[in-house]
Amino acid sequence: MKLWQKETPIDQQIETFTVGNDYILDFKLVPYDCLASQAHAKMLAKIGILTEEESARLVLELDKIAEQAKAGIFKILPEQEDCHTAIENRLVEKLGELGKKIHTARSRNDQVLTALRLYYKDALESCQESVTALSTSIERFVQKYGQIALPGYTHTRKAMPSSITMWGGAFVAAMQDNLSLVDASMNMIDQCPLGTAAGYGVPLEIDREFTASELGFGRVQENPVYAQLSRGKLEATMLHTQSQIMLDLNRFASDLIFFSMPEIGYFSLPTDLCTGSSIMPQKQNPDVLELVRAKYHSVFACEMQLRTTTANLISGYHRDLQLTKEPTMKGLEITNSSLAIVTLVFERLSVDETKCKEGLTEEVFATEEVYRLVAEGAPFREAYRRVAGRYKK
Repeated sequence: MKLWQKETPIDQQIETFTVGNDYILDFKLVPYDCLASQAHAKMLAKIGILTEEESARLVLELDKIAEQAKAGIFKILPEQEDCHTAIENRLVEKLGELGKKIHTARSRNDQVLTALRLYYKDALESCQESVTALSTSIERFVQKYGQIALPGYTHTRKAMPSSITMWGGAFVAAMQDNLSLVDASMNMIDQCPLGTAAGYGVPLEIDREFTASELGFGRVQENPVYAQLSRGKLEATMLHTQSQIMLDLNRFASDLIFFSMPEIGYFSLPTDLCTGSSIMPQKQNPDVLELVRAKYHSVFACEMQLRTTTANLISGYHRDLQLTKEPTMKGLEITNSSLAIVTLVFERLSVDETKCKEGLTEEVFATEEVYRLVAEGAPFREAYRRVAGRYKK
């Protein structure tokens, strides 16, 4: 039984099309929807809609559902559409008329928003931990190899002297900025939409502060219309943060692919992090880095999908918003797995000091020579031209 179902049956082809893969994606939301429903049941008891005994029975049954989901026993059927319907159907099956009371003072709209926000908060906390772990790994790498000098590049050509400290420190600084972006995303997500119903509230005095506090939200999302307008907007903002993280990982991967080429050899990847060729026995391929490099584009595509899906909609809920769930989950998961992979690479990466020294050829010090002449009193432009003349072809 669907939460919205009336007497007229829906066409099977329409049902299949509108459900899509939501019932599969929603398995990740079962524990979060159970938490939100428990807070809601307690609030209904607080305002006198349920008795304390009824609320306790609902909370206990929701605990069982969450445990069954964790064990892989709880199922969401395609005809149930989503986890919210599957959970309510189970409550009705186990508790009878009491199970039918759980939907009082809420809509599936604020129900899914609340479950998603709880899921997003956990995902962002994992992201914070992963970014911090990567920063720590880079810092250890710099402590080990930081004194080694190597060429810096512009336009994929040698430019000026650099060092492992300078190169690695750039990515540490990038991760610090990324943590600020994650914090900003968390602040936006950390507002509770439960009680906004379908976007226009409910004609009943409810305690939204209570449910927000129960669920660990920093504040209530006050305006019910904005609760719907923010769906997709907050996700896109969150995925913008993920794409910025992935952009840095993309640049890191490109550096390592380039610098670990045998012809250059500044860095060395252990063989167990590389793959081989089915025809060329000598190959040690940096596939893992190539995939990290490519996955930036996947996350960026998720962000763009969110932004375009939510454009041109008037205020209120639209079924289009169902399609914001999958790219958000996908983008978060790709970023977190990529952070773990890059952390592993940094832990195993080594530097060939001899190759780095050999790479510091004469032209890398051309700018230093210009400024030596400047220090002796030559005008900068004259010093620049004198040194440039040495490298004419």
